Amino acid sequence: MHLVCLDLEGVLLPEFWIAVAERTGIPELRRTTRDEPDYDVLMRGRLALLDRHSLTLPAIHEAIGDLQPLPGAVEFTNWLKGIAPLIILSDTFSQFAAPLMAKLGNPTLFCHELEVDDSGRITGYRLRQKDQKKKAVEALRALNFNVVAAGDSYNDLSMLRAANSAILFRPTEAFARANPDLPIATTHEELKAEILKKMA
Repeated sequence: MHLVCLDLEGVLLPEFWIAVAERTGIPELRRTTRDEPDYDVLMRGRLALLDRHSLTLPAIHEAIGDLQPLPGAVEFTNWLKGIAPLIILSDTFSQFAAPLMAKLGNPTLFCHELEVDDSGRITGYRLRQKDQKKKAVEALRALNFNVVAAGDSYNDLSMLRAANSAILFRPTEAFARANPDLPIATTHEELKAEILKKMA
């Protein structure tokens, strides 16, 4: 039985931190997993910036609350859920993503949790599990699922390599060059076609 695992930001929704950077005028928050392969380094830098600029969780909710799915993402997600189980594996946080998942038809989401104090200040984060994307795919394969995975960033690579088959979605040139064996889709229609190939 086939099962599809997708990254969230950059595949179905815009990058949350880029939206926060644009809304707040803090360009350093534009840095994402497409730029920094070490997730802990990336998050510690983000938390330091939030502290320096006194940005709380409600301010971030305001910055990302009106984000809409990427063009074609809703139709693609609806189509996909009709042909195979779908699990979103993301290194975002439930406090960011949960309010937006209804716009995608509420697919299953595995992600992390923020630590937030009573004032709304983000004090830290808790990983659901280290390298959770890879471990989720390995567990699903152990249940005899044939896993097709798609992602766009460095933090997706272990998931992609653990899957039975994988697709890059709108990767950076450097990421694509480093993984020349993986097919590339640049639209959701192309991603649909690649998934169908993998399931044939």
